[in-house]
Amino acid sequence: MERNPGRGRQTANAAAPAAPDALGAIIERYRARPAAIIGLLQDVHRQFGYLPEEALERVARELDIPLSRLFSLATFYTSFRLTPTGRHRVCVCVGTACHVKGAARIVDALQRDLQVGPGETTADGEFTLETVNCLGACALAPLVVVDDEYHGRMDPKKASRIAQASAEAATKCTDGGAVPAA
Repeated sequence: MERNPGRGRQTANAAAPAAPDALGAIIERYRARPAAIIGLLQDVHRQFGYLPEEALERVARELDIPLSRLFSLATFYTSFRLTPTGRHRVCVCVGTACHVKGAARIVDALQRDLQVGPGETTADGEFTLETVNCLGACALAPLVVVDDEYHGRMDPKKASRIAQASAEAATKCTDGGAVPAA
């Protein structure tokens, strides 16, 4: 896993909390094996979609793990987030191959379209824009991943169209597919 460069700025409202006993069940699963901290954090992250501070405090208290240790791991690994993400995750590779082929222009276009910077979530909670150092698909550079779907050989216009299509699909899902009246 890569080192976390300090992500976490966010503008959307926090996600709805998980069932109150869900965290307790996770804690109980790891009570007998407190050395499995990474697995525990992964399960908490999977449950909430991020690592809420209150959840980390409870884990620390109930398993007698220093809170600083949990935050150290949570901020070291890029697979963990300390803030909620949008319903749709837009990730732009800015590694060497993608950088050389114009990743910065793609990030600029998406920032303009989504009106957020890397590491931020749109005010409506729909999109989180992220950048990563490498996605391991350099032959497809520049690369954008939207909700785990890879889109290679991107340019700013294509990236904008993909973001717009995702937004339109999200609108159709939330309004039951109804077409707005003209």
